[in-house]
Amino acid sequence: MAKMTPISLDLLSQYAKQMLDVLEWLSSYGADPEGGVTRLLYTEPWLLAQRALVGKMQQLGLEASFDAIGNVFGKLQGSNDSLKPILTGSHIDTVKNGGKYDGAYGVVASMMSLGYLKAVYGTPKRTLEAVSFCEEEGSRFPLAYWGSGHVTGVRSLAVASGIADPDGVTLLEAMRQAGFDATSAGEHPARREDIGAYIEIHIEQGSVLAYKQKQIGVVTAIVGQIRLTVVVTGNSNHAGTTPMTMRKDALAGAAEMVALTERMALEAGEPLAATVGRLEVKRGTSNVVPGEVEFTLDIRHTDEMKMDEFCASLLTRLEEIARRRELTIEMVENLHASPVAMHGGISEEIEAACETYGFRSMRLPSGAGHDAQLFGPICPSAMIFVPSVAGISHSPKEFTEADDLVVGFQTLVHVLYQYGYGEKADEIL
Repeated sequence: MAKMTPISLDLLSQYAKQMLDVLEWLSSYGADPEGGVTRLLYTEPWLLAQRALVGKMQQLGLEASFDAIGNVFGKLQGSNDSLKPILTGSHIDTVKNGGKYDGAYGVVASMMSLGYLKAVYGTPKRTLEAVSFCEEEGSRFPLAYWGSGHVTGVRSLAVASGIADPDGVTLLEAMRQAGFDATSAGEHPARREDIGAYIEIHIEQGSVLAYKQKQIGVVTAIVGQIRLTVVVTGNSNHAGTTPMTMRKDALAGAAEMVALTERMALEAGEPLAATVGRLEVKRGTSNVVPGEVEFTLDIRHTDEMKMDEFCASLLTRLEEIARRRELTIEMVENLHASPVAMHGGISEEIEAACETYGFRSMRLPSGAGHDAQLFGPICPSAMIFVPSVAGISHSPKEFTEADDLVVGFQTLVHVLYQYGYGEKADEIL
């Protein structure tokens, strides 16, 4: 990176402080009274946040716009159109009652990085773009990566009318209500094929960096992930007049399935993880034998073959439980994401930045899924982690120290400079 003058160092400090302020400001959109943030896809808090980000990006001198499904882009146009753009950012949505850093930090750090680079160095050789993806979490609808999935072509509008939230609102209806009616633009209205590389900065959502006393994590790979919805159906009947031996209790069957999932995952050992994160008794009443139960399954592993083998074995065992209890079972796969290795060259640039500034770094895999997982198969992709206090995430208690957020921001600025203005600017990606 070009040698910083006292003025540029002072500006970097100013932009770092602004980054922290903007991150705090963004958490007001969807703030829960009891603490935490709930900003679900196509809801009012989500829409207000995305619109507000457009304004912030414009204030930074970026060309800001929505795409057809609600992703927001902030472009710093380069001078050489033959060089593919570098995309950097993360997602704006949250889980229910989540934290203020997951996704949002990546969005804010990316757009503030471009604002700083424009202010100090002007027009880059290569176009740099910040992005606020509309959705990644899968918190409102039973699918994830709706934002990056459309940009990469993994997702399409074909599923939008057949998927609904817990209130019965379909994804297509929610899009229209938020002002995004892309049905006339084909199945892939937001797909892009011009991206040269994707760089994402994110909180770790784990405790490894804090335990190892490292400031930066250089992600080597992202685990594979399978998400399913399981519906178990029996007979809903009177709790007092139906003998125990004559029941077809959907909840009792589901409970056995949940316990089996945990037992099999423990037997498989790390790094496999299997989670039942939501269980719902349909029309549940205290004096009625449950007739229908729905629950989710989340299975993760760094080895795709082992992940698939575990999933197949588990589903076979769940079917056996259903047959033995004379229940019916329906399983729908909502996500199948392969493990993805991060790009060695960009990862080395991240490490070089850390060495330049004396930041303590280490390499590590990501146990959580990220938007970078979808970009990995189509373009060079990399991730930067900053520490999460106590490893807590998806919670109002999610927290990262301000100094660590600033270290991550400075690292990202350095890497983006290299690919936009510096030694890597002319590199064909």
